Order: sequence, then structure tokens, then C-alpha cells
Amino acid sequence: MMFVPLRKYADFSGRARRAEYWQFAFFILASLLAVGALTMAMPGGADMLEGNAPPSLLFSLFMLIVGIGMLGVFVPGLAVTVRRLHDTNRSGWWILIRLIPFLGDLVIFVFLVLDGTAGPNRFGADPKGRNPAAEVFD
Repeated sequence: MMFVPLRKYADFSGRARRAEYWQFAFFILASLLAVGALTMAMPGGADMLEGNAPPSLLFSLFMLIVGIGMLGVFVPGLAVTVRRLHDTNRSGWWILIRLIPFLGDLVIFVFLVLDGTAGPNRFGADPKGRNPAAEVFD
């Protein structure tokens, strides 16, 4: 499920479960930690990051590849966040609240942690397949 956002690269419609969002976020975090470890393990990597040595060609090429990779996951990260907001029955425009320092990130975090709307909402069917109307007749 962690690669679903990459398959739905720029799909901003529909809904995303919490697991889809958080597994993708964990994948990105783990990737960044691995890149950081590789950077520090490169010969002279720590010195280059501190500005004590000029970057080598290998280091520069590595950083270029990392930058391209980060650009590559920006759009799917944005799309899965919007779909996650849709699951809580909020417009994707709520993502702009992140422009407010600290408070905006806190609000978005709470929205991303909340359970999605049970049953269909204005953004589509429940990705968990729950239907509250059917429970009335059980």
C-alpha cells in the first residue's frame, strides 16, 4: 500500500485511507534517512556538508540524483495528502493552512490522523467499504 501514491501519481480526486498516507510518509522518511546515512558515509561527506571541503564530483552527482528523486515524490505526496483530506470530508484546499507556521502543520496533522468519514461522502466511496446505512438494517 505504500506505493499506491506513486501509482496514482497526480490523482487528486477520491479518498485515501490513513494507512495509504502514513505508509507513504514512512517510506519517504526512511528514504531520507538512508540518503543521509549514505551522504555521511561518502568519503569526506561530513566535511562537505559542513562546508569545510569542496564537493567532489561523486557527491555532486549523488545530490543531483537525490534532488530529482525528491522532485519526483513531491506531486504524489501532495496528491495523497489531498485525497486523505477528502477522506475526512474536507476540501484539498485545506492544505494551504500549512502556510501558517506551526499552527497550520498541527491542524493538518490532526486532520491526517482522524478516521475518515464512514460511508460515501462528496469525494467518493469509503475506501474501507463501510456503509452506515446498511448497519441500520443488520
